[in-house]
Amino acid sequence: MIKNFDELIHGEYAMERRDALLILSHALSSVHGYNAVMNSVKMDGETLIVNGRKYHLSNYNRIYLAGAGKAAGSMARAMEEIIDFDDAVIITNEDISLKKCRVFHATHPYPSKENISATEEIVKLFKNAGKDDLIIMLISGGGSSMMCLPIISLNNMIEVTEKLMKAGCNIRELNTVRKHLSIIKGGKLARMTDAKIISLIISDVIGNPIDSIASGPTYGDKTTFRDTMSIMKKYGVENEEAMKVIKKGMEGEIEETPEEVKNADNFIIADINKACMEAKKKAEELGYKAGIITTSLDGEAVSAGRALAEYAIRAPSRKYVFISGGETVVKVIGDGTGGRNQELVLSAAMEIEGQAMVVLSCGSDGKDGNSDAAGAIADGETMKRARNMKMDAGDFLKRNDSHHFFLRLNDAIFTGNTGTNVMDIQIIVKR
Repeated sequence: MIKNFDELIHGEYAMERRDALLILSHALSSVHGYNAVMNSVKMDGETLIVNGRKYHLSNYNRIYLAGAGKAAGSMARAMEEIIDFDDAVIITNEDISLKKCRVFHATHPYPSKENISATEEIVKLFKNAGKDDLIIMLISGGGSSMMCLPIISLNNMIEVTEKLMKAGCNIRELNTVRKHLSIIKGGKLARMTDAKIISLIISDVIGNPIDSIASGPTYGDKTTFRDTMSIMKKYGVENEEAMKVIKKGMEGEIEETPEEVKNADNFIIADINKACMEAKKKAEELGYKAGIITTSLDGEAVSAGRALAEYAIRAPSRKYVFISGGETVVKVIGDGTGGRNQELVLSAAMEIEGQAMVVLSCGSDGKDGNSDAAGAIADGETMKRARNMKMDAGDFLKRNDSHHFFLRLNDAIFTGNTGTNVMDIQIIVKR
């Protein structure tokens, strides 16, 4: 899973680095799309069982498969082994080929013409399915941008998304805006068919709110155009076409997203809680005591890194692994390269200088911000090594250039696409 695993094991804390990386690898594997489906979906004769709930396939004429997100391809590969279906459309950014599915490769984090064309294929599939048919929908993080059919122009959708993200907008706020500028999000995709829908979901949002994961295409939505306007104003985002649509929605000229969707059953099959529990299990197998600090880490990455480091330093335990997960944000003010995970680790590294510990943070999808790294790892010697190389950590933070800081130290973590997306995971190993 970690492409540069061996290169990251060096220095005074080589053993703790190795253990932190082993724990991370196990956690990511546990929530991989293929494994998540295989652990949640079974066939018993003609009965499909999802998290213990039974569906008798003899009740349906045709079975369809659709999916969108960073893990949709891996999830679909598992479904190909479990069940036969009449047609299948998968939208993902994974480098994957499937035997029975039509796979469309999409862009992320911003949508593209290719994303829209692929989404139109899913819409066709949904509209083609009748009341006696079954659609199995595979949903994972990244689905909001990959499965995109906006009311406004593509260029304006990209502009709104980019401005909100750079302003530090959280995922629930961002997806509220996306839902109200979309033809399919916020339960509207499910409304396009009379078929029964079973949605298998890998969550990338704190608290697993189904209405927000991939912008909730098969789940009811209680947010409104008025909420959308408040978010746009909160972050100072102006876009003439988007504001016109939002105002029409507030005046009742455009229908709100449906509050309830009756033809879909939605199942969370993997999330950050699962990843953190598996990390804890692996740490204990390696001989450590371990505890999960939180699975809802949020706020600014720099502050979160500092807080996690201070918590671990003050804890009296030795040979202990501290685990956390969630999704922080970065307010981009510089022109550097990096992301929330590398900024978090850089901030933490400044706190743990001289301490006998290792800290890492990794995006479970393998991508951190505008870099090609998944995250970074640091230890009590990192600041000393940086100074020996004439690098000022504070300056790199100010420029949002954490990636180049860790790249020069050979401490950036590279995984490529991981086949999952359950937000970020942090691991601190204390000697």
